[in-house]
Amino acid sequence: MKRILIADDHEAVRSGLRAVLAQRADWEVVAEASDGSKAVAAAIESQPHVAIVDFSMPRMTGVEVARRIKQYPLLTEVLIFTVHNSSLLAQQAYQAGARAFLVKSDASKLLLAAVDSLLVHRPFCVKNASNEFDRGSADAASGHQGLTPRERLVVKLVAEGYSNKGISAILNLSVKTTEAHRAAAMRKLDVNSTAGLVRYAVRARLVDA
Repeated sequence: MKRILIADDHEAVRSGLRAVLAQRADWEVVAEASDGSKAVAAAIESQPHVAIVDFSMPRMTGVEVARRIKQYPLLTEVLIFTVHNSSLLAQQAYQAGARAFLVKSDASKLLLAAVDSLLVHRPFCVKNASNEFDRGSADAASGHQGLTPRERLVVKLVAEGYSNKGISAILNLSVKTTEAHRAAAMRKLDVNSTAGLVRYAVRARLVDA
C-alpha cells in the first residue's frame, strides 16, 4: 500500500481529497493534520510516500512543512496545493523541496496524476506553471531589482488587490511583517504608492497587464 498524508486546516478539503484518493485501491491515507506543526510530526511518525500539504496553514506554512520534512531522512515526496495560481508561490514551494505544486481547483482532474508521478519520484509540474517558474527563477538570479523572493511575492499580491491583512493570511505572516516587506519593496523600487507597486508588478510580469 502507498501511504499518503493529507494536511489542511479545513476538514471539508481533507474529506474531498480523501474521496479523490479513494479511487486508487492501493493507496491509503495514513495520517491527517490540521496545521503545519502537526503535519511535520505526522510525516515523521507515519513516513508516508507522499504528503499533500496546503500552502496556507496555521502555525507553519506548507513551504516550511516541506523544508522541515526534507531535513529528515524520509523518502516522503511533498505536493503543495493552494487556491492561489501563482508562479511565485510555486517557486517558493520548489525551492523548499516540494516536487509538485497544484492549484486546488485542478485537484479533481490532476491530483491522481500528480501523486502517481511523486510515487515514482518524478516531479509533477503543470506546463504553464513550469514556464512561469523558470522565468521567476531567472528573475531571482538577476536580483530582480534587489527584492527578496518574499518581497516579490508581497508586491505580486498587492498588485492582485489583496490588503495587508489578506496577504498576511495567505502567507501566514503577521500584519506587521507583511507591512515591513511591503515597505522594504517600496523603498528598493523607489515608489511611494500602491499604484507604483502595481506598475512595477506589471512591468516585471509578476501579474498580467
